[in-house]
This record gives sequence, structure tokens and C-alpha cells, in this order.
Amino acid sequence: MPVKLPESPAMNRTELLPDRPGVPPMAELPEPEILDIPALFAACASGETDLVCVLGPTASGKTRYAVELARAFNRLAGRPVAEILSGDSRQVYRGMDLGTGKDLDEYGEIPYHLIDIADAGTRYDIYQFQQDFERAFRDVRDRGCIPILCGGSGLYIEAATCGYPLPQVPPDAALRAELEQETTADLHARLLALRPDTEASVLESRRRTIRALEVALFEQEHPVVRSHFLPKKVFYIGTLVSREQRVARIDRRLDERLAAGLADEVRRLLAEGVAAEDLMYYGLEYKYVTQHVLGILNEEEMRILLGNAIHQFAKRQMTWFRGMERKGIRIHWVNP
Repeated sequence: MPVKLPESPAMNRTELLPDRPGVPPMAELPEPEILDIPALFAACASGETDLVCVLGPTASGKTRYAVELARAFNRLAGRPVAEILSGDSRQVYRGMDLGTGKDLDEYGEIPYHLIDIADAGTRYDIYQFQQDFERAFRDVRDRGCIPILCGGSGLYIEAATCGYPLPQVPPDAALRAELEQETTADLHARLLALRPDTEASVLESRRRTIRALEVALFEQEHPVVRSHFLPKKVFYIGTLVSREQRVARIDRRLDERLAAGLADEVRRLLAEGVAAEDLMYYGLEYKYVTQHVLGILNEEEMRILLGNAIHQFAKRQMTWFRGMERKGIRIHWVNP
């Protein structure tokens, strides 16, 4: 039986938190829905839906929701049928646990995939993810089980579910070093001259702009092998929290991870030979905590800068997901 979820009083208005000047306001939130879980399970069992995707911004409760959904499917089937595929761009790395929020204890008896599959310090890209996802997806389906994709990396989710053809272009360290010398405006101009249809989200990140240029320049001179998988028959579920709830959860979770030894995790990774530059490449927790461990930031500076960066990241995640909706993807938002 579906249960009616209580509405937050903040669900239908644009929200501002004046005490966080570094965090932009969040757009108006969608209305939460009440899902018929038995009907969704029936659609999965019949093949009408071949993938359930649980997405949402950081600290919105998506992992817990995906696990409870998997358990509900198992109860309805009378046997274990649901397995979770991670759609997180950083949880692929071994040894990076607290900073990526793996929360592996939440999975319990539910099998999970695409976590701890790459060494910390390496550069795992979206092309590799698309290949690994497709193998895991087919494995779960071939065993007669139901795959549930869960994550907050919008680009990874779209690559997994929409069948985007992605080029297999090797990294070019010399070219990247050359491009790093250019201004961001010049990089944008070069990329747009080659790819006028470049998405705005790519231009928002200097690193992604350089990678897109690297791909575009490579494709000018070399035939490129592109991955291409059919789009999935996806039922998208979005975990919805008000801005006040999200801010409080992010702050509480950050305090918990710092208290649990996030700085010690960074020290261990550095001691194991992971370069500081590689850790900072992963962004957010690893960028700012590494700077703190190296003495570049004191503890208060690290906490403030990291907190604001995570809040801004969560805002960008929601912007991405609403952009998916504008492109015609139906997301069923729920209040977890």
C-alpha cells in the first residue's frame, strides 16, 4: 500500500538562506509524488521497465531510499531480486570512503556494484564508467534481477541511461599542459568554434572544458571508436528535500565525517603514495582537506570553504536534474 508522505511547508516557494552568502538560492522545488511500489515492481518484472534510477542532490537520502526500495522489491518477489549500481563519479575509488560518502553499512544484504573498482590517484572517466555500467547492468538483468541505479552525478546517470555515444580518446598530458596556460575565455572560444553545441555545464568547469577540447582536437585527426548503447527503459525517482533540510543535513554530515577521521583518511592516502595534486583533482572534501593537511588552510578555513563548496555543488546537482526534465526526462520526485 502506498503511504502518503507529509509535505514540507517549504516545498512550494523559492528559498533563500541569507546566512550563507556563498550559496546561491535554489529554484522552486517540484511537488512530491506518492509512488505505487507494487505497480513499479510489476513493471520491472514484466520488462516494461528495465532500470530504476534513484537520483538526487548530496545528502538527500537517495542511498537509503534505493536500499529500502530494493528491500521492498525483494519482499514482493519473495526472494532477493534487486541489486544497486552506483552512479557516483568518486565512489569508484578504493580507499576513498569518508570523503565520497560510500556509507557501505547502509546496503546491508543488498548487493551493490561499481564501488571500489579503481585505485585512488588514477583518473577514471565517464567513458570507462559507461562501459563498466553496461557490463554490470547486463549481468544483473541476465540473472533475472532488477537493477537500481543510484547516484548524484548527473552526467554519469545520463551516460548510463540515455545511450549517449562517448568517444574513447586517450589523455594527452602535453596538450593538457598547453591548454592550462590559456585563459578560460580563450578555452571557451576554441571549444565553441569546434563544438558550437557544447552544453553550458561543460563550460562551467575549466577541467571539463579542457577535456572536451582534448576530445574535439583528437577527433579532428583520428578516427574515434565510440561506445553506443541503447537507451534504457528507465523509471526515474528523485529524492526531494527542502533547502533548509538539505543545508542542515550537509552541515551535520560534514561534521560527522570530519569527526570520523576524514583528515586521517587523506593522510593515509598521501602516505600510500597518492599525490596531493591527484587528491585535490577529485574536488570537494579531498581538495580542501588535503590543503588543510598540507598546512595551506587552517581547520576553520577548511571547514568554511568546504561547507560552502558542498552546498554549491548540491545546488548544481539540482540544476542538472531539472535540466534533464527540460529535455523531456520524467523524474518522479518523492519526499524520502
